[in-house]
Amino acid sequence: MPLDSAADIGLIAMTSATDRRDQKSTEMRHETAETSAARVRVLVVDQDPLVRRVVRDALAAGHVSVVAEAADGREAVDLAARHKPDVVLTDIMLPELDGPTAIRRIVSASPVVRVIVLTAAKDVQTGITALKSGASGYVTKDLDLSALPRIVTAVAGGEAAVSRAFVSVLIDRLRSAPEGNTGLRPVRSPLTPREWEVLDLLCGGFSMEEVTDTLVLSPETVRSHLQRAMRKLGVHSRDAAMDAARELRASAAAVGTNDVAFFPGSA
Repeated sequence: MPLDSAADIGLIAMTSATDRRDQKSTEMRHETAETSAARVRVLVVDQDPLVRRVVRDALAAGHVSVVAEAADGREAVDLAARHKPDVVLTDIMLPELDGPTAIRRIVSASPVVRVIVLTAAKDVQTGITALKSGASGYVTKDLDLSALPRIVTAVAGGEAAVSRAFVSVLIDRLRSAPEGNTGLRPVRSPLTPREWEVLDLLCGGFSMEEVTDTLVLSPETVRSHLQRAMRKLGVHSRDAAMDAARELRASAAAVGTNDVAFFPGSA
């Protein structure tokens, strides 16, 4: 989904009845986009109050509602639970509680919440860590902020957002993925990152005891994650859950589907 298109620019000619109808249609599309954006509720997280203000103003310009702001990871988790936003727009570098941990807790508490990382960090591993933690987007702070409302609205609608410079990295990771697509996870998944970790290890041949040792969790906690995953996948056995996970990973590996949309950044 490109950020610059004829629909976005809205070029209008005004010389004929047909043109007037086209103008009305364009206005209706714009009103629909604004109405859709107005329904999106966002929690903004950044330790810098100036950044929060700039982001809030950019979202407001696109009719996106900011319901709360947080200055650290712990506050972000608390406010996400309290306000139940559609999207959490957060930096990955946070005090009190680090970004990846905050993302995991937010997504685990409410899998329907979408997280977008907006950060100055451009190293590959930080981006991979953010996405593996459960983020649905990873964009850098040098992007054109006028695009931010459209990015947030699209992610709230189930798409993914990745800066242009990061796309090639994801493609390389996809090409080097292990046989069977182990470790790949579709953007539109009902499972939390921890539930995926349990299923990934089981699909890799680990026993429940080995999963417990690897994740440093109690047997009861691992069983709880597996049972929740089974309910979400609509299956009734461990083997069926593993099969369902493989099918979801296969869909994530399919290039050219509508499951992922890349939004270009400034690079």
